[in-house]
Amino acid sequence: MISIGSEKIARLNGRFAVIEAELASGATGDAFVKLSKEYAELEPVIRAARSLETLRRERAEVEEMLAQASDGELKSLAEDERSLLDERIREAEQNFRRMLLPKDAADERNVIIEVRAGTGGDEAALFAGDLFRMYQRYAGFKGWKVEILSASEAELGGYREIVAQISGAGAYAHLKFESGVHRVQRVPVTEAQGRIHTSAATVAVLPEAEEVDVQIEDKDLRIDVFRSSGPGGQSVNTTDSAVRITHLPSGIVVSQQDEKSQHKNKAKALKILRAKLYERERERLDAERSAVRRGQVGSGDRSERIRTYNFPQGRVTDHRINLTLYKLDLVMEGPALEELIQALITQHHAELLAGSDGNAD
Repeated sequence: MISIGSEKIARLNGRFAVIEAELASGATGDAFVKLSKEYAELEPVIRAARSLETLRRERAEVEEMLAQASDGELKSLAEDERSLLDERIREAEQNFRRMLLPKDAADERNVIIEVRAGTGGDEAALFAGDLFRMYQRYAGFKGWKVEILSASEAELGGYREIVAQISGAGAYAHLKFESGVHRVQRVPVTEAQGRIHTSAATVAVLPEAEEVDVQIEDKDLRIDVFRSSGPGGQSVNTTDSAVRITHLPSGIVVSQQDEKSQHKNKAKALKILRAKLYERERERLDAERSAVRRGQVGSGDRSERIRTYNFPQGRVTDHRINLTLYKLDLVMEGPALEELIQALITQHHAELLAGSDGNAD
């Protein structure tokens, strides 16, 4: 691991001084907002940098003391102090380096989460319902808000597909690691002989896009209206309130029929379409930077199993980080999902840090 040089810290201190001076000079309007945001982002970094510089000065003083020490006991104490400072400096450098890592611009956004039944028939739909309720409970644990945008219920319970918006600070930063195939191993309620079945559900997590992020032209849309229908195809609405929007340039199709109002269904469908187009553009930009997008939504890894939920053994295993927890019930209840997600975030940071070691200064 390469030590962070003083030049980088000096550059950061210089920029911070400029921001402080411009704010003190009475910046207003958009300039004030931009400077205030940069100040808020940079201030904890500067605090960490100054702490690191203090530790390095203390270490230099101890080194000087060692060079001059003749007393054996004093020298031993100084060597112990040097070892302690070396460890604290390593920790401070790692913390500082982590703070300098490039941030995903979407991390603080709300998300659109889509859970779909995969292979396994009725059991897959039941599992999709269990997964969605897990995310609902996790959102409650994090203090986030959940709004169901559309849902297609299965006849025996659960969902063939459910789409929801989850709103709250850092929602995408945490939930983006949930995209992929989730596999379940358990005895279905319909299994008379007690045999364990394996089925799956897929999860896609998209950062919510704002109108300023994605401009959608009316001429690029084909909007069809039709009557809503429920499970089995029965009509649940006598008016043409359901909406299907096709984005002609991309071929993306979004349908929405949960609301009785055609206007509300159109608004929800446009929200989902905007998120899909925003994510497609993010994928395009990321593909230009790297051929492989590990851990990112839309990387192509959705076809790969990311996690297994084994109910007979009460365990859940995340295959990306080889982590197994024997607390499946607590994970499904929401709070223990945080342990898995934090482990994934830590691994992601470690990979970024490993890639940044050659650019420490």
